[in-house]
Parts: sequence; structure tokens; C-alpha cells
Amino acid sequence: RAAWRIIMSVEQKETTKGNAVNASYAKEFCNKVEGELQTICDDILSLLGGPLIEKASTDESKVFYHKMKADYHRYIAEFATEEKKTKAAEA
Repeated sequence: RAAWRIIMSVEQKETTKGNAVNASYAKEFCNKVEGELQTICDDILSLLGGPLIEKASTDESKVFYHKMKADYHRYIAEFATEEKKTKAAEA
């Protein structure tokens, strides 16, 4: 997520400077990072939504996994756009 934030900052600075070429490179790289973030978050959410929460033996571990699941939905909402953002925010 930190890399995504830095790339977004670079893109905004280059756009402000009027340097469209560098801004387009930053946007392209940002899209790649967003795809990787989405894949990682989806993998973790599938683990949390399935075996981890179901097999948690104590209430404390269930709460921990549910909080972790909420965090990953929040991460997706941070970088996603349009429909994905709404879906992640409502999950």
C-alpha cells in the first residue's frame, strides 16, 4: 500500500508539472501495483472467509480474524475505484 501511495503522489506531481509522459508511466505502474494488491487482498480474504474463521477455536481468535478481514476490505476500498470500492466498503 505504501508503494501505491508513493506512485500516486509521483503521478500527481508530474501531472501538476505538466509532464504527461512521466505521469503516464506512473499511472501505468500504479495500475500494475493495484492489480497485485487486489490479488493479494483477494487471496487473504478467501482464507479468512473460509477456513480460518470457521475453524477458530476461541472467541478471541474469531474476533481477530474478523478484524483482519475488515482491514483487508478497507485496503481494497482505499485503492479500488467505482463498483469495487463500494463493494469493499459495504463488506
